[in-house]
Amino acid sequence: MQTQVVQKKAEQAEPKRITWEEFERRYLSREDKFKYEWVNGLVEKTERTMNQYQFFIWTNLHRFFEDLRRAGKISGDISTEVDTFFLPKVHRRPDIVWFSDEQLVRMAKGENQVPEFVIEVVSNRDNVKKLTLKMRNYRDAGVKVVWQIHPDTEEVIVSHGKNSVTYTIDETCSAAPVLPAFAMKVSDIFKKPA
Repeated sequence: MQTQVVQKKAEQAEPKRITWEEFERRYLSREDKFKYEWVNGLVEKTERTMNQYQFFIWTNLHRFFEDLRRAGKISGDISTEVDTFFLPKVHRRPDIVWFSDEQLVRMAKGENQVPEFVIEVVSNRDNVKKLTLKMRNYRDAGVKVVWQIHPDTEEVIVSHGKNSVTYTIDETCSAAPVLPAFAMKVSDIFKKPA
């Protein structure tokens, strides 16, 4: 009897793995306040990071990007929450990604592309362990630059592989070497509309 109880507890502790096809069918089209990602057969459910109170961050980044593109200093496209396989068994939906023009062409042909520049807007609801794993997945997939935007502290952590630097409100962070022209003052990232 006691063996059965221990076995049942062990079964409950082990999360259920599902196939990509099952994940695609059950989670990809959900429209609720959560973001679903598939990592090694497990479903990661987190609250969407960018809520309407943080939308101004996306607006600032997007407008800056578009100004640079119109000036001919930058190409490709930046978007929010694009479903992407970073590794064969790691599907993520980053808050913001940049894809080059060449990648956009390959994506239109049905080829998965890993972005070289990713931005995550980190909230106080984010789990540190999950965020650390996500950063490792990005590194392992060859993402060259990751920005972690922290609205609560108004800081941006810029990572190149295993090396990270924290930028504060008076400093400028850059997406170099991927997008050298995308160098933005931290204060401009957090500038709220009047």
